[in-house]
Amino acid sequence: MNKLGSILSSLTGGKKKTVVVSEKQKIRNYIRQRKEVVSETDKSLDAQRVFDKIELLPEFEEAQTILLYWSMPDELPTHNFIVKWSKRKQILLPVVKDDDMLIKPFSGKEDLKRSTYGIWEPDSQKEYMSKIDLVIAPGIAFDKNKSRLGRGKGYYDRFFINKRIVKIGVGFDFQLLESIPVNQFDIKMDKIITPSFSIE
Repeated sequence: MNKLGSILSSLTGGKKKTVVVSEKQKIRNYIRQRKEVVSETDKSLDAQRVFDKIELLPEFEEAQTILLYWSMPDELPTHNFIVKWSKRKQILLPVVKDDDMLIKPFSGKEDLKRSTYGIWEPDSQKEYMSKIDLVIAPGIAFDKNKSRLGRGKGYYDRFFINKRIVKIGVGFDFQLLESIPVNQFDIKMDKIITPSFSIE
């Protein structure tokens, strides 16, 4: 978790906003390189360790509606966890539409369709508009201050505005850094869970 300084040390000059964007992109590039060497076996084992910890959290045990993500190949795997818990809890998945993130119920793998962004989403016209108890969110990187760095589109940050929802960020150990650059629109998580670390 001490890689960040060396990653960002080459930054020089420029306006603050430009520097923050440049710093974020350097981190995204660094994390992408780290992900490329993670085996499928290690991905599965790491996911098991993360979700074993989540299942023990009171916030998870008490939650009836949970917003998750149907993982892409470069993300901490969620498919097995979603299928398992969809039998006992209302599992929701995000659907990207223009600049917004809509929420739709998960009803089974067979009801997912691949979006233009390559993300598998519920193929349903029904949008979920009721209370969400818990969000388990992906990220490119997190830090010990519970900040989250996403892919740069701001979907989750806009969705979280003015909502009282418990937010847990999940990822691989190398996605947890000492600190990451943030701006006024970045929403912090309530907890960060990786295979080896729990930040509360």
